[in-house]
Amino acid sequence: MEEQPFTIHIPQAALEDLQDRLRRTRWPAEWAAVGWSRGVPVDYLQALVEYWRTSYDWRGNEAALNQWPQFMTEIDGQPIHFLHVRSPEPDALPLIITHGWPSSPVEFLKVIAPLSNPRAYGGAASDAFHLVIPSLPGYGFSTPVHGVGWGNLFRVAQAWAELMRRLGYQRYGVQGTDVGSGVAGALAMIAADRVAGVHLTGTIAAMPFGPPVVLEGLTGADAARGERFNRYQAEGLGYLHMQATRPQTLAYALNDSPVGQLAWIVEKFQEWTDPSAERPEDAVDRDQLLTNVSLYWFTGTGASSAHATYEGMQAYREMVARQSQGAGAHQQVPPGPPRGVAVFAADTTIRSLLDPGATIAHWAEYERGGHFPAMEVPDLLVGDLQRFFRGLR
Repeated sequence: MEEQPFTIHIPQAALEDLQDRLRRTRWPAEWAAVGWSRGVPVDYLQALVEYWRTSYDWRGNEAALNQWPQFMTEIDGQPIHFLHVRSPEPDALPLIITHGWPSSPVEFLKVIAPLSNPRAYGGAASDAFHLVIPSLPGYGFSTPVHGVGWGNLFRVAQAWAELMRRLGYQRYGVQGTDVGSGVAGALAMIAADRVAGVHLTGTIAAMPFGPPVVLEGLTGADAARGERFNRYQAEGLGYLHMQATRPQTLAYALNDSPVGQLAWIVEKFQEWTDPSAERPEDAVDRDQLLTNVSLYWFTGTGASSAHATYEGMQAYREMVARQSQGAGAHQQVPPGPPRGVAVFAADTTIRSLLDPGATIAHWAEYERGGHFPAMEVPDLLVGDLQRFFRGLR
């Protein structure tokens, strides 16, 4: 199936159903003086739900999404939704960008124009990109998921390689964040002859289910990142344990309650965004956040994205088991395309752990932003992407 133009249009009945469900929310009791320490506070969420119900304009945000060319295709039996924004600069470098969880292509709305048309923002034509921004299988409109296995990042990377081939791009850059950083790394391995470079954000200090980071020997910002990672590992993995072990049980709550879906996502925007932000909407635009949550709700992909997490973690555990048995221990890993990493204020990434061999070509650390830099600090992300790929075109 070749790509077909796609326009987002959520039925009016779905909008009215959302309004009704929000109005009829059965709220739990509020525990006094615990703040965010046990999850999203009731009074905070009630105010956000009231805004979602009475002030947020889905149709306006839907129209803003539809200003960008979107398409549907089918790869290996799986529907794939993607934005495809061609730069007005004919020599622009193609760049495929992959989101993570709990996100979607909505995350990148603020960087599309400056990346694809830098001259309109005071930049150089030579920094322009043709952008391909897919929805991961099981996220947004890349549904329904046909068969198990689409949580395997190598399978997704193979699909992305096929997508870029169909679009006629013989050489291209790759960017990924969170889960998307794993897809980006896999794509660089399976299509190394076509990938000009790989830029990563949303990486972390170590594997969530592994041992804590050893703080001895770390100093300054790295010590703070190590401490932050260890707190996350000790106190912040409930969502991952649930999605990685019992996604179907969780699915009923996410698929039946928009407030449940909102709380499940907004907690991560509280925990993972710039530490200086008191509330999620102090770090990211509130309407952009609600557009992302609304997309999960309208497409019912809280459940399927949880299943994708389950499959991804199963694949990871299998890989670790093979490594522990010595499989492939003596294989020579060929050098891949150049890599770049951007680390923002809330991140836990530590260079000595991620890059012990000092093979990463570009490393940048910023004092602002967090896990969602395209939403939080789009100017920093755009500039970092331009600098990294400038010598790789």
